[in-house]
Amino acid sequence: MRFGLALPHYDFSLPGGQPITTAAALEWARRAEALGFDELWISDHLFYSFGRYGADPAPIASLEATTTLAAVATVTERVRLGTLVLCDAFRHAGLLAKQAATLDQLSGGRLDLGLGAGWLGAEFEAFGLSFGTVGERFTALEETVEVLARILDDPSPFTYEGTTVSFHDAPRSPDVVQRPIPIWLGGKGGPRLLRLAARHAAGWNTVWRVDPGRYATQVDEVRAACEGVGRDPATFRLSVGLYGVTGETDDGARAAFERARAAFPGDAMRDDTWEGWRADTLSGDAAALLERVAAFEALGVEQIVLSPWSLPFAVPEPEQVERFAAALGLGG
Repeated sequence: MRFGLALPHYDFSLPGGQPITTAAALEWARRAEALGFDELWISDHLFYSFGRYGADPAPIASLEATTTLAAVATVTERVRLGTLVLCDAFRHAGLLAKQAATLDQLSGGRLDLGLGAGWLGAEFEAFGLSFGTVGERFTALEETVEVLARILDDPSPFTYEGTTVSFHDAPRSPDVVQRPIPIWLGGKGGPRLLRLAARHAAGWNTVWRVDPGRYATQVDEVRAACEGVGRDPATFRLSVGLYGVTGETDDGARAAFERARAAFPGDAMRDDTWEGWRADTLSGDAAALLERVAAFEALGVEQIVLSPWSLPFAVPEPEQVERFAAALGLGG
């Protein structure tokens, strides 16, 4: 099993609510690599909002994903760098291919390219982007993934006519170290997403609260999707992102959960219990963490991306990250 850290990059990410800076993100990248994490992942929003949870809907600032990863590539040596996930609507597929190829060069072949259809309507509206329906956004994602799978594997110019993107004898992108760069699709699952992933992607990721029992059913759906397109399911990779809190004892982990629950904006966690939280996150003492990791590993999951709190890409208690590293046996 490989373990990734959800890299802090929002204005809610740091202890005490400090505004995010590139310096802080880079320091966390160095720190995570030193602690033994295998991967660093960053999400992609023009801004974030907790308005859907009944909290203040004001936009929350975020660092830009691709430029942040470019900087991270220059201050790390070993960890893989991934996007969880880039929003298809924010970048033309040709530009995205160039960004991915450049990041792959900068990192010496350490890039994992995660893609998704986008879900935060407020940022689309604020920046004049067409949000459309889920189906329309997914059609655009399908075309982008098809194009990228070709561009990042075959450097020759090509022509493509889709409903949302087109290329006319388009020139190649910069050379890549990995051929092809692994493409990951992010989402809750469903037949259309899994069929697309089975056709063109290295694998599929889902986040942030995932129960192993329910996930087992989705693994069966993954296998069916692969078989439906003539792909060996053994070649399809599985990744899970999980919230989590830990402690030296179960009581210590429960206390961390109560702090995280109280800190969550709005009322989304008002009725959450420790038992319910522990059922679909990576939470508890060291023994509980290892038991949960083993459950996912038995289902074929090869990597777990940790967000060590109740918020995504946030480290309000830095000691949580260190305790996870020790409990999971990272760096040794």
